[in-house]
Amino acid sequence: MSQAQLTRDSVKAIYLSAEDLKVAASILYLAYHDDPLFMSIFQSEKEGYEERLRAAIREELNSFWMAKQPMIGLFEDERLLAVACLIQPDASIGPNRFWHWRLKMLLTAGFLGTKQMMDKEQKVKEQVPAKHYHMLSFIGVHPDHQHRGLGHVLMGAIDTLMRENVQSEGVAVFVTLPKCLGFFEDGDYDLVKELQVGRLSGHLMFHSKTI
Repeated sequence: MSQAQLTRDSVKAIYLSAEDLKVAASILYLAYHDDPLFMSIFQSEKEGYEERLRAAIREELNSFWMAKQPMIGLFEDERLLAVACLIQPDASIGPNRFWHWRLKMLLTAGFLGTKQMMDKEQKVKEQVPAKHYHMLSFIGVHPDHQHRGLGHVLMGAIDTLMRENVQSEGVAVFVTLPKCLGFFEDGDYDLVKELQVGRLSGHLMFHSKTI
């Protein structure tokens, strides 16, 4: 079976269930372990970085689940291979979050790390060239299943989700890994602005809904 056939015929995109969150957190941990932004926020130079990052991703996914925000998974049979988490245009979660999330993040990342994460979200929100849009917060493909075109399949599922929401004007994403810029450019994401978050810089990109 060719790679193209494998991606097209045997992989399905569906919303995650509560039972999928543990595996989804593991995939995202692997995807963001070397991300400069998360390495800075959770102080990768200090002991316990892996535990802090794992805990933060778990809390993020729990927040998405409780707020009923879309979390898409790519499945091959029963195996979860890739994940994307978005915030909907009308969502109440954002830079301010709910109090229990902030409390747990303070315990996980510390005051400066939590403030840096919230500052990042506020800066991104101020620069997005739309009022109503989806925010792509996380996207990751399991390392054992990369280079099979799954990222582009997941991108297609995100695009479908956005188009089905009449309110949404597009999808925004903040990219901090330079190697990912080409991936989003291939998905018709345009560079909006390079943003500075603390000592780090990233690229705000936006994919507009076309009629």
